[in-house]
Amino acid sequence: MMLSRVKPATGPGSQTPSKEKAKKKKVPKVDDFLEARDYTGAITLLEFTRSSGKSNEETDMWIAYCAFHLGDYKKSMEEYEKLTRHEACHPDNWINLGCCYFFLGMYEEADNSSQKAPKSGLQNRLFFHLSQKFNDEKRLMGYHQSLQDVIEDQLSLASIHYLRSHYQEAIDIYKRILLDNRDYLALNVYVALCYYKLDYYDVSQEVLAVYLQHFPDSAIAINLKACNHFRLYHGRAAEAELKGLQEIASPSFTFAKDLIKHNLVVFRGGEGALQVLPPLIDVIPEARLNLVIYYLKQDDVQEAYGLIKDLEPTTPQEYILKGVVNAALGQEQGSREHLKIAQQYFQLVGGSASECDTIPGRQCMASCFFLLKQFEDVLIYLNSIKSYFYNDDLFNFNYAQSKASVGNYKEAEEIFMLIQSEKVKNDYIYLSWLARCYIMNRKARLAWELYLKMETSGESFSLLQLIANDCYKMGQFYYAAKAFDVLERLDPNPEYWEGKRGACVGIFQQIIAGHEPRETLRDILQILRNTSNPQVEYIMRTMKKWAKDNRIPIQ
Repeated sequence: MMLSRVKPATGPGSQTPSKEKAKKKKVPKVDDFLEARDYTGAITLLEFTRSSGKSNEETDMWIAYCAFHLGDYKKSMEEYEKLTRHEACHPDNWINLGCCYFFLGMYEEADNSSQKAPKSGLQNRLFFHLSQKFNDEKRLMGYHQSLQDVIEDQLSLASIHYLRSHYQEAIDIYKRILLDNRDYLALNVYVALCYYKLDYYDVSQEVLAVYLQHFPDSAIAINLKACNHFRLYHGRAAEAELKGLQEIASPSFTFAKDLIKHNLVVFRGGEGALQVLPPLIDVIPEARLNLVIYYLKQDDVQEAYGLIKDLEPTTPQEYILKGVVNAALGQEQGSREHLKIAQQYFQLVGGSASECDTIPGRQCMASCFFLLKQFEDVLIYLNSIKSYFYNDDLFNFNYAQSKASVGNYKEAEEIFMLIQSEKVKNDYIYLSWLARCYIMNRKARLAWELYLKMETSGESFSLLQLIANDCYKMGQFYYAAKAFDVLERLDPNPEYWEGKRGACVGIFQQIIAGHEPRETLRDILQILRNTSNPQVEYIMRTMKKWAKDNRIPIQ
């Protein structure tokens, strides 16, 4: 240990009163470190004491205590396990060991260890949290009734509210405690986190600023600030906030490093996901969910399903993601079972009291009705949140489909045209719906041009059928005839000849009525010549006679 000198070793001023000299030489005590919350200093001194052979059970208990407060739960657990093997073990060691197990995710062990401890407020709080982890509602309510109106119990209750997504109830408790304890600055971080979960990102920033003024190097606070920036602005702004956190994170501070690595993947739109996220699946809860999202964005639905199928959802985000994966798998495989599961998950979230008025909650209800093909209801929910998604291609894709499904083709076409994503614009569903909108809005030529840009495939054949039938239905017989002509040449099905014949006769009627230019007759005759059906000769003879009588050149 290096100590800075206050006075010179020799010369004037080197002499000090013996009392002061004794004070200077005084070795720091564990209590001094603990009072300053310097757990690293305390554990260093304690381990030195133990290595020099002067330790006792109390020393071991303090080492376990310091390791716990440094976040080294594994080391703390090992110390407490040694202590509980002694015959005259201090009863509190069992509850402390239970806390270590809890923070290591060893909930069964935590429960068994805590049962051996005497009754206390800490034991009740630990059982309260374990009941939440075990999803044992009856047991949870029993320990809830044993909570007292003391700060520790109220903070524990607030955290359970948070874990159950009851964010407003948690905020109310934190604010009530803050009213009487203004110096409990860390509570501002908890309040900010609740506002973040409620999508009030600007409010979260304001509350968080109170804490950051006093502790500008807090990893948790800086990370939350970065997350707020990601939601309010974009990934680059969030990444800039995290740079400062990367610089201050010490080599031993692995939690901050894992958090930074995880969030940088999210802020960078999934870049490096396959390298960073898999090892973090059991460290950071969101890592699994973000890896599922990454696979969905890569259209790897099977991988996404494999990761999430055994996950028992407990939060709205988990329910939503399971719904999305099941919906994607159901549509990919044509599985009604998966679509039904997805619909149930969406309904569960959208109908819950805590989520029904949130943006994700309304999206869930819209998705539920979309799968049920109740598009009038879909639009009720999408209309209420469309201002938040003006430039969102996927939102506009679903919104336009819903508009078209209820017959509002004009607005649907306008929304389809807002989409910029090439991936969406090359999707057959997009092309088929846009073609239908063009036809229903009497722009059949644009629908035909969509077909001409496509390569020959099963999808282009399906689009051709759609154009042929919809154009016929809407009385746009010229493009119906062209589409049926191509279909007939690709597949000599008698139905295509019947459609082509009706479309050709229909365009002829429109020419006679003056609704179509007379020059179109030349194209219709050429289309008819492509068929060897005996009816063709009679139809063509009638058309040629009319053309001759009306002096229309058809050669």
